Amino acid sequence: MDSNSASVAASLDLEGGLGFCALSFTLDVQQIIASVGHDGAGATAVFIGTTRNSFQGKVVTRLEYQAYSTLAIKTLAQIVRDVQASMFLEGSVEAPPTMRCAVHHRLGVVPVGEPSIVIAVSAPHRKEAFIACERLLEEVKRSVQIWKREFYEGESEETAEWKANH
Repeated sequence: MDSNSASVAASLDLEGGLGFCALSFTLDVQQIIASVGHDGAGATAVFIGTTRNSFQGKVVTRLEYQAYSTLAIKTLAQIVRDVQASMFLEGSVEAPPTMRCAVHHRLGVVPVGEPSIVIAVSAPHRKEAFIACERLLEEVKRSVQIWKREFYEGESEETAEWKANH
């Protein structure tokens, strides 16, 4: 796969100020966090997933992410809607938009130490923000049409395989 043409940046602003989803080649962590802020938020939970330098005893030099962007952005948005709805039905939060969510996933090459996913959730209370943040992460990893390729030190680039982003 040619990393320059297989994935395209995409974004979707959810109706009613519920949140924002994006697939992009760069991530601005502070902007993502700020995007969920509002006067009713008593807490903001943030998850930043970064490229680590090892996997199963091998030295990782970088990751590369590709997505079926048209479908992936819709899936991201539906996950945000579903998590918010589940939190409301459980009585954890009041009717939206008391909770705002941002889910941004990076595309292309991600060097060691740089973020590949940023999830920010603001809510009236910390417990709800943490729970929603974790649910979003688990659902994104399980369901979104994003694939990653790990590159290892001492191995040729041709041996790097694409795999589901779990």
